[in-house]
Amino acid sequence: EYVLSFASLVFVVIVPVLTMRVLAEERRQKTDQLLYSLPITTVQIIAGKYLALLVLYLIPLAIIAVYSLIFAQFGDYLLTSYGSILAFFLLGAALIAVGVFLSSLTDNQGLAAGLGIAVILLNYYSVSLSEYVSSTPVGALAALLVLILAVGAVVRYLTRNSNLAYGVCLVLLAAVAALYFVDSTAFEGLLPSVMSALSLFERFYTFVNGVFDLTAVFYYLTVAALFLFLSVQSLEKRRYN
Repeated sequence: EYVLSFASLVFVVIVPVLTMRVLAEERRQKTDQLLYSLPITTVQIIAGKYLALLVLYLIPLAIIAVYSLIFAQFGDYLLTSYGSILAFFLLGAALIAVGVFLSSLTDNQGLAAGLGIAVILLNYYSVSLSEYVSSTPVGALAALLVLILAVGAVVRYLTRNSNLAYGVCLVLLAAVAALYFVDSTAFEGLLPSVMSALSLFERFYTFVNGVFDLTAVFYYLTVAALFLFLSVQSLEKRRYN
């Protein structure tokens, strides 16, 4: 479990390598038009590609699972070991779903890989980076404003609808501003808490410490489902365009 904990940064390489071509290359070679003409739905296309990636990802995990049996003769490590392996699989499954979504946004596999590396690194170091931001309410407010603008930019890119992006930003800004004026002390130290709650890697460390966190399991499954849904919407948008 501790080896997996220290090796979790390997996802920065694994996920982009696995996912950068899965949809981007289809768009570059125009073979996505063939997919659209087949008697299958967009959901089936994404599900098929995602399950293929999971099977490929499971092969080294199956080999790793054997080592727990070998070390079991030196102590009772099976529960924590296999719990950590399960969490490692779920963590990878969630990150692969993110990678599939990023691959659906572009026809350049290099750009898809670069975006994947940046997103995973940001998620990996998000808690540490948030500690460098001022823990005062004003510092937390400024960080939230930057995050809201980033969300607006993503919505604008996905929908090509500026009005929708502006609307989302205005609603979020109004909500944050209202909360800040009602109780500004609630923003003190808020950013590290938010980053810790959103971090995929922080939840994995709970399993490493021997605690089976059912909330983390649902969180990983929710993240995977969300980004697969976004991948479907990205393909649907391209199909109708």
